[in-house]
Amino acid sequence: MKVLIIGSGGREHAIAKKMLNSPQVTDVYCAKGNPGMRSDDIQLVDIAEDDHEKLITFAKEHAIDWTFVGPEIPLLNGIVDDFQVAGLKIFGPNKAAAMIEGSKEFAKKIMVDNDIPTADYEAFTDYQTACDYVKEKGAPIVIKADGLAAGKGVTVAMTLDEALQALKEMMTDHRFGESGDKVVVEEFLDGEEFSLLAFVKNEKVYPMVISQDHKRAYDDDQGPNTGGMGAYSPVPQISNEMVENAVEKILKPAATGMMKNDTPFTGILYAGLIATEAGPKVIEFNARFGDPETQVVLPRLASDLAQVIDSLLKDQEPELIWSDQAAVGVVLAAEGYPNDYQKGMAVPSFDDQVTVYYAGVTDEQGATKASGGRVLLVEAEADSIEAAQTKVYQALNEADTTGYFYRKDIGAKSKK
Repeated sequence: MKVLIIGSGGREHAIAKKMLNSPQVTDVYCAKGNPGMRSDDIQLVDIAEDDHEKLITFAKEHAIDWTFVGPEIPLLNGIVDDFQVAGLKIFGPNKAAAMIEGSKEFAKKIMVDNDIPTADYEAFTDYQTACDYVKEKGAPIVIKADGLAAGKGVTVAMTLDEALQALKEMMTDHRFGESGDKVVVEEFLDGEEFSLLAFVKNEKVYPMVISQDHKRAYDDDQGPNTGGMGAYSPVPQISNEMVENAVEKILKPAATGMMKNDTPFTGILYAGLIATEAGPKVIEFNARFGDPETQVVLPRLASDLAQVIDSLLKDQEPELIWSDQAAVGVVLAAEGYPNDYQKGMAVPSFDDQVTVYYAGVTDEQGATKASGGRVLLVEAEADSIEAAQTKVYQALNEADTTGYFYRKDIGAKSKK
């Protein structure tokens, strides 16, 4: 098989690398990909992810068997619809189904209509009305931009001032552009967060092993929200009963609810969940693999990922086997991220005890340099989370990370 991956980040690097492990796959192309991927024999395609016409032409000319979409923006731009109209196989939700991520309010309506446990909420387009509601409810409270905001459009406000400031930034300062023209205000839920992803084909749901992401920039969950500073899997403090409950009461009703809504979902459904005393509740849905969760979940997949996707596209039952090994991944970010950050630093090298997934890198005169906020992720597997942590942090501590920073506590919650 020849496979095309759409996207350029660490998530796409992990997906492409896993595809190449398949004995059935001869070629993996990534559009646009990034220079760090070349180390794994991934072939880069210099076509932007929003240039659907050129991507379709490429897929036809190179006899691509099917395409896998990594990021959310191409999904919401209708890349799946366009490929299907062109008669090409592609794995991911169409534009209508991708709205489960594209609009917080759309997702909330799906949850409410299908009795999926989630936080109480109200949606607002008027700034003053939103402020009045927040003052009435008090803090802690959660403020979310309704549209996409690169993982940064959520404020968990522990004080009233924080909440009002978040509303001002979203609705009057337009920090997230049109994505913040509408906001969703939610009750604050207390508990341990975890990520549960699944392969979905219409009403059929095939869950993956769970992981835990670390959104805050600094240790002990301090600092601003980011796109994710690291992740680990498994999450031993979340019981099997809690996960099974989430599959039955959240993932499966979401898939059937999308069918009833005439927006059937095919692709990767991501449920960002919180384990409360009343059971699991949904914080958010995404319409694709998470980043950095992908980089710790896929290494634990003992099955052939390419065969799993191929089976789903052919309406066949996929085989899913998961390793008992633990995986820990730590993001190396540019100083200043998620605000203004440095660029152009040399990218550190690492030994073969760890796996490196590249994201924000570019090629400058034959040298790989930092070009994004989250530059790369260092991942390792071992028999325990602690042993995997030791491998990752030893590699990072020995590298020259001048101009970078990383969290020192990824996976620490598993020991509490």
